[in-house]
Amino acid sequence: MGMIAAHADWSTDPRKRWVCVARRGVRGWRAEAPAPVGDPAALAAALIAEGGPVAIGLDLPLGVPRGFAEGRSESGFVDFLGALAQRPGFFAVAERIEEVSRERPFYPARGVKGMTRAAHAAALGLPDARALSRLCDRATAERPAGAPVFWTLGANQSGKAAIAAWRDWLAPRLAGGAPYALWPFAGGLHGLLAPGRAVLAEVYPAEALRHCGLAMRGSKRVRADRAALAPALRAAMAARRVLPSPALRDAVAEGFGADAAGEDRFDCVVGLLGLIGVLDGLRPDFVPEDEAVRRWEGWVLGQTALPDAAARG
Repeated sequence: MGMIAAHADWSTDPRKRWVCVARRGVRGWRAEAPAPVGDPAALAAALIAEGGPVAIGLDLPLGVPRGFAEGRSESGFVDFLGALAQRPGFFAVAERIEEVSRERPFYPARGVKGMTRAAHAAALGLPDARALSRLCDRATAERPAGAPVFWTLGANQSGKAAIAAWRDWLAPRLAGGAPYALWPFAGGLHGLLAPGRAVLAEVYPAEALRHCGLAMRGSKRVRADRAALAPALRAAMAARRVLPSPALRDAVAEGFGADAAGEDRFDCVVGLLGLIGVLDGLRPDFVPEDEAVRRWEGWVLGQTALPDAAARG
């Protein structure tokens, strides 16, 4: 059976979770139009059941910062994540800084006057606000910094997506022995690919957009701006030997629709192209030689740029 690649754009709102799936044949990949994720465990099981190796990119954090991991009894992030199935209080977002602890790290539930990331870090026993971020979250010469894993406020945050995926899908399924391998914790991407399991990797559409040589003019939230990128997006597909289905071809031309989920459908297609680029060797399966990254923090698939010395802290 041929390999399957999928990328899921994530959100706390199930209506904004979309996935694009492609299957590899002798002439390249055949990609389908974006579809709702639905039950993610059922989606993963259905793809695994097709019989070929499965790689799934996820637009959400897979890992925790090294300072948070210090002193933990688990061997690494995967064991830690599976154990969270028995600790539902871990996912309760703190409303006040006094409620924050290593057993309740997500903050804040809402905007509070005077709150700071420095105070959040201190409540977690971390030395400063930079310690809230993983190495892959920090600014590089190619892009600005991403949001810390446990921060849950504002447009540039990923904490809520982490809660939704970890609590409702990954933690219980890992605890139940689901056939998932999490990259890079379990090893290199290509070595993990095998029939009977799904390899899950953190893939960010904004990063994948650059890897595909695409530049967004305007905003991905604007349908006309997404439609204006259609010729370049089709060229990126052709460069990766990705043949779009008629429905996907129409979606690209139409800017992925006028509703609020149009940007999510766009993101899942771009993320898929980033994933395929690594699967086919157009981008390296790079992970820094850093034990904390490989055991606890994780990495963004396809990212090769490291933070500068100042961002490393």
